[in-house]
Amino acid sequence: MVAKHRVVVIGGGPAGLTAAYELLRDGGADKFDVTVLEATKEFGGISRTVKYNGNRMDIGGHRFFSKDDRVMQWWKEILPLQGAPSYDDKKLGRHHDLEPGGPDPEKTDAVMLKRHRISRIFWNRHFLDYPISLNFGTFKAMGVKLTFKAGFSYLKSMVHKLPETNLENFYINRFGRQLYSMFFEGYTEKLWGRHPSQISADWGAQRVKGLSVVAVLKNAVQKMLPKKRSSAEVETSLIEEFWYPKLGPGQLWETVEERVREMGGKVLTDAKVTQISQNDGKVSSLTYENSDGDTTVLEAEDFISSMPLKDLLEAFNASKDPAPADMTKIAVGLPYRDFVTVGLLVKRLAIKNTTDMPTLGNPPIVPDNWIYVQDPGYKVGRLQIFNNWSPYLVKDVDDTVWVGLEYFAQEGDDFWNLSDEQATKFAIKELTRMHVIRGAADVIDSHRERVPKAYPAYFDTYSQIDELIEWLDSFGNLYCVGRNGQHHYNNQDHSMATAMEAVGNIKSGKTSKKNVWDVNTEKSYHESK
Repeated sequence: MVAKHRVVVIGGGPAGLTAAYELLRDGGADKFDVTVLEATKEFGGISRTVKYNGNRMDIGGHRFFSKDDRVMQWWKEILPLQGAPSYDDKKLGRHHDLEPGGPDPEKTDAVMLKRHRISRIFWNRHFLDYPISLNFGTFKAMGVKLTFKAGFSYLKSMVHKLPETNLENFYINRFGRQLYSMFFEGYTEKLWGRHPSQISADWGAQRVKGLSVVAVLKNAVQKMLPKKRSSAEVETSLIEEFWYPKLGPGQLWETVEERVREMGGKVLTDAKVTQISQNDGKVSSLTYENSDGDTTVLEAEDFISSMPLKDLLEAFNASKDPAPADMTKIAVGLPYRDFVTVGLLVKRLAIKNTTDMPTLGNPPIVPDNWIYVQDPGYKVGRLQIFNNWSPYLVKDVDDTVWVGLEYFAQEGDDFWNLSDEQATKFAIKELTRMHVIRGAADVIDSHRERVPKAYPAYFDTYSQIDELIEWLDSFGNLYCVGRNGQHHYNNQDHSMATAMEAVGNIKSGKTSKKNVWDVNTEKSYHESK
């Protein structure tokens, strides 16, 4: 009997679980011995769903939409698309194209919903379209003088292009200095804790891609045309419909973990990787530790890592053959932005639904999934209305509103170190000042969740990351995948694609890792087909 090819996967988030699933599917269990190591006791990474007192919280908000058909088909394979209306769509008479023969979300949990995407910007006590659109509401909020100023500023940016040596110049080239200063400068600094002039333009190239004033105008015109556009024709930031698991993103990854086990994979939780050993230019083994301090050594032919690069190098340095000092310096210097969500369960919202989209609630709630707070007067960066992501995230979806306030922080800073009670009071005060709720009396319940290393940042030693990548790639049997595994601000679908590419390389014996690192880069991915 031929011994199976052993693969150890570090991390039970989207990248790690996708890798395990892809290795084992279609009879892969006959060839591969797969072990997944998850440091926590939950699956999905930042795509997990937090369950609290009958309500569910999506950490960061996860739209299931991709221009990679492999990923869209993969999601549908795990959770089939709905074939009957969801509770809110049925009650409100809202329409979605339903999947023939698909499951009924009122009768089963194993279903992917279709959701309308509504996101707006809160600026100067006005709600504007997100991304910013050039319509009457925007012009009214800005006023004639500011509108003309923004227009001339944009025209100037079309003629006089700045060198894209930083994120500030990247935004100015696409929106003009006036719109940049109004909607991008303060928000970006709130998000990253750094001024855009100190951040690499790579972040804009990756996250914003083709979005610009021209793209906004083009999208507005095409919306008036009867022709239905394919996903490849729509900028990711402009999509108006997406898929969403009935019980939140964590439901999908919990399902994938179950499938991995059913196919013969081993999934270990409470398994933190503490040491990685190398031999003859390859990773030979790793050591993991549980919360009791017990350690276990695993050997394998290939290793797929989605752990943060900083932690990966720390594990190398715990062995008898540590990483070179210059590589360690780059990894240790890679910055992250951490994330805090405060969930507030409230009786009602003070803001009214002024759109023509029907919503649940009495009075009806606003239809937004996200509200971007691009007003420098508030610390909160974004609001989520969980009722609108899925009615099944909220225990009493008709009579309560489950709001998530998203804050960007640094692990260990003053805001991060607030107690749950202090963070809740701060959040209530901000929502009240914004006139989103009337006051603390409307708050029924709350929950605070802290997420370290949520966002890989593009400054400090990030400029030297190519040197680190070259060193890591010198280990022929080590594949770095996912957002933190590549220190690349990937969306969920991109993280999955990196895992798919890595598995393809392992199966085919391909030695170059370029295809793995090239997912979601400006030159090679472009989110287009």
